[in-house]
Amino acid sequence: MKEKIWNKLWFKILIVLIPVGLYFLFPSVSSALKKAAFILSMVNIPAARGYILSFGVWAPIVSFLLMIFQSLAAPLPAFVITFANAGIFGWVKGAILSWSSAMVGAALCYAIARIYGRSVVEKFTTRSALKEVDVFFERYGKWAVLIARLLPFVSFDIVSYAAGLTGMGFWEFFWATGLGQLPATIIYSYVGGMLTGSVKTLVFGLLIAFALSAVVIATRQIWRDKHATGRV
Repeated sequence: MKEKIWNKLWFKILIVLIPVGLYFLFPSVSSALKKAAFILSMVNIPAARGYILSFGVWAPIVSFLLMIFQSLAAPLPAFVITFANAGIFGWVKGAILSWSSAMVGAALCYAIARIYGRSVVEKFTTRSALKEVDVFFERYGKWAVLIARLLPFVSFDIVSYAAGLTGMGFWEFFWATGLGQLPATIIYSYVGGMLTGSVKTLVFGLLIAFALSAVVIATRQIWRDKHATGRV
């Protein structure tokens, strides 16, 4: 059987050497990452929008890389970038940019977990957070990835790492990720340009209501699946 690329020694070394080399050999890279982490941790959408815009014509690429960075450095919030993208590029282009970059970030989280295992993943996240997600996977099984993206208060990045530690295949994870994050990305992008003043509180309320509705639907489907299996 052909050996998978992530099991090859050269790939394991390369995927670590590139980011580590960039961080330590180029002070501008490390400085930019620290600034990006600070801005995202503020959960300040105007600040994130201004930061991305400051790169001019490179703004889309910076936004793309920023989404990947927040995916790896869980639990930095992704929705801040999604809202900022909508305000900068319009909700359609912003949604496409946010969705595609989040997919790449999720795939990298999965790959890192699959290649290096739990001990390395705990350094990117925390041991306690990973244990909580373990319980989430035990409860929802194959639906965990799909449900996690619909919940704004569950770190989807940690779920991506955790998925790589399970027996879930990459393509199963990839499609569940794409389908699960699409509704939220579209809605977050659509309302992203309206996050000013009192509208911000209203929108966050609507997003929470949407997430809860999605969970109710997903939970109902899981319950039906379990009972259908029991009748077989």
